[in-house]
Amino acid sequence: MKLFQQILAAPATLGLLVSGVNAAEININGVSDYAADSSTNSLNQVASVTQFSDVYPTDWAYQALNNLVERYGCVAGYPNGAFRGNRVMTRYEAAALLNSCLDRTTEVTDELRRLLNEFETELAIVRGRADGLEARVGELEATQFSTTTKLRGTTHWVLGAAKYRGKGSQAQTAANGGTSFSYDLRLGLETSFTGKDSLTTRLRSGNMNNIFVGNGVGLFSQEYGFDTDNAVTIDRLLYSFPIGDEFTVVGGPRLRMDDMLAVWPSLYPSDATMDFFTYAGAPGAYNLALGGGAGIYWHTDDGFSISTSYLSSNAELSNPYEGGISTDGSGFSATTQIAYAPESWGIAAAYTKASGINGVGLYNGNATRGAVDLSLSDNRTDSYGLSAWWIPEESGWLPLISAGWGLSDISESNMPGVERATTQSWYVGLEWSDVLLEGNSFGMAVGQPTFVTEIDVEDGTNEKDYLNGGGYAWEFFYKFQVTDNITVTPAIHYLSAPFADTQRDDNKLSAMGGLIKTTFKF
Repeated sequence: MKLFQQILAAPATLGLLVSGVNAAEININGVSDYAADSSTNSLNQVASVTQFSDVYPTDWAYQALNNLVERYGCVAGYPNGAFRGNRVMTRYEAAALLNSCLDRTTEVTDELRRLLNEFETELAIVRGRADGLEARVGELEATQFSTTTKLRGTTHWVLGAAKYRGKGSQAQTAANGGTSFSYDLRLGLETSFTGKDSLTTRLRSGNMNNIFVGNGVGLFSQEYGFDTDNAVTIDRLLYSFPIGDEFTVVGGPRLRMDDMLAVWPSLYPSDATMDFFTYAGAPGAYNLALGGGAGIYWHTDDGFSISTSYLSSNAELSNPYEGGISTDGSGFSATTQIAYAPESWGIAAAYTKASGINGVGLYNGNATRGAVDLSLSDNRTDSYGLSAWWIPEESGWLPLISAGWGLSDISESNMPGVERATTQSWYVGLEWSDVLLEGNSFGMAVGQPTFVTEIDVEDGTNEKDYLNGGGYAWEFFYKFQVTDNITVTPAIHYLSAPFADTQRDDNKLSAMGGLIKTTFKF
C-alpha cells in the first residue's frame, strides 16, 4: 500500500473516497454486497462540494475534492450528507470504488494508470462478482411470477386436548375429550402498484373443527382456528391507499374490522393461543367482524390517530332482508377508535355499534347460557372498549403489559325472555422477552370473558339466573424461536367456571386445555 499512500492526495485518488461506504463494513466477503449497491451510488451524487456537511474550505484536500466534483462528477457521500473523508479503506473497498469511477473517467492520467496496476487483482474480483450478481438478478426477474406482488405464507399445526371436571364434565368429555391434530394455512398476496398502496388477497384453508375452534366450551377456541373442510377459500380481499401524508383509505368486499384500524390496541400476545385474549379485553368493541365495507384513518408522526369504518357481514347479498349495505339484514358493524401510540406505550378508546354480526360472540364461552345465547349475534348493541399497553426499554424482569376493559349494552335483544342486558369483560396480559434463550418469550394472561352485570327480563324469567358473575380464564405459554421462520409454542388454558350462571354449587364445571402449536412462516 506504499504506492497508494504516496498518491493519496491525487485528484483521481480522491474520487475513490467519495462513495458513502464505511470501510469497516466492507471486507472480502462483502464485496458482492458493495458491487450490488454500487449502481445506486448516483443517488448520493453531489453537484457542489458545499453540499457536504463535514467538508470545509480549510481542509487540506478541499480544492482537489472540488475539482473532482466539477471535472469527473464522481463524488458521492453518505445519505445523511456527510463525506467522512478521514475514514480508512481496505484494498477491496478501494478497488470497488475505483471501479465505480472508471465509467465516469474519460482521461487516464499517470496516477490513475498506476492505481489500475496496483489494484488489478482486486478490480478483477469486483468485476467478476458484479457480473455474477447481474446474472443472478436477471435469473430472478425471469422466474418471478409478478413484479408487483409478494407471496407470504403461514401455517399453524396444533396438537391439543382438554380435560373437564364437575357437573356436566361427562358430556363435555364425550363430545370433546379426544386429542386432536389440526392445521390452519394462510397464503397472502401483497400487491403494490405505486409503492404506497396495497392490494391484499389472502387464501386460507384449515380443518380445525375441534375443541380448539369452539365445539364445546367456546373459550377454548383459537384466534387462528379455521375450518374449510380442507378447501381453499378467499379469506381477505381489500385495498388500501394513502391520501396525502396523514390519511389512509381501506376498503374491500372481504375484510375484517381490524383491517381498518390505524392501531391495534394491544401487544399481547406475540403468539396467539386462546381466542379471548386477542380482543384487547373488549370483544364487543373489537368484534373482528368479517364482510364488505370501507374505512378511513388519520394518523400523525407523533402517534395520534383516529379511525372510523363501516362493515356489513352480508354485503354480498342483494335481498335487503337478508343482506346488503345499510339494510335491515346487513348485519353491520360501525367502529370509531381514538388512539395515542408513541414508541413504547399506547392507549386507545373505541366505540362500535353493531347489529346481527355473526361471530362477535365467537369467544363467548360463559356468555352461552345453556339454551340461551348471550353472545352479541342477532342483537343490536352499543359496545365500548378501553385498552392500553406498555413496552419496557430492555428485556429483563419487567414484562410487556397489555390490559383492556369492555362493556356492551344489548338494547334490542332476540334472546328468549330477555329485553335488554349489559355485559362486561376485562383482561391483563404479560409477556417477557428473551426468557432462558434470546428470541424466546414467556406469556401469561388472566381475565373475565363476557359476563352479565345488568339485565331486564320478561315476566316468568328469573334474572338471577344471569347475574351470578362470570368465571375466569387463564393462559400460560412459552414460545420457542427455533429459527427465524419456525416457532414451537406449548400452552395451557384454564377456565374456572365456563357456565357460571347455571352452575352455582361447588361441583360446577371447570376445564383445562393444553396444546402444542408449531408455526411455519415462509
